[in-house]
Amino acid sequence: MPRVKIGSAIPDRKALDGEIARLRDLDVSALRARWHTVFRRQAPPHLPRHLVFRILAYRLQVDQLGDLDAESQRLLDRAVSPEKAGQHAMDLGRRTIELKPGTVLGREWNGQMQRVAVLADGFAWNGKTYPSLSKVAFAITGTRWNGPKFFGLRDKRSKGTSR
Repeated sequence: MPRVKIGSAIPDRKALDGEIARLRDLDVSALRARWHTVFRRQAPPHLPRHLVFRILAYRLQVDQLGDLDAESQRLLDRAVSPEKAGQHAMDLGRRTIELKPGTVLGREWNGQMQRVAVLADGFAWNGKTYPSLSKVAFAITGTRWNGPKFFGLRDKRSKGTSR
């Protein structure tokens, strides 16, 4: 008979939210007592109430929902500051795809299909060679475009995301 591993139950979000709400109502001495129960040591005396609360709330969430994945943890560990971590995460999202010579990119523009061939030293369109996709997009449209975005090589931002 095969062995089956049963995972943990689905976390109860309402119970978790209620527990965090109860933490919010505690004064600093009660939060420090809760810290001692959770971490089995005294809370650092220099931590103000709001940080003790946030760390305890985070720990509750980790216990029920799980911690950060390894890649996110490494990103934060390598970061000098939260701003650098955020910038690095954005840079990872902006990676461009490596295109091999011979690849043909297609994009419909004003009802006509535009095809661009990837060359070892640039991009070919309408018998001319261009150094970048942005230059090709400009030649096609007459306006400045981010070339990889024009040809669909970058993810589209969701409507709820702004920058």
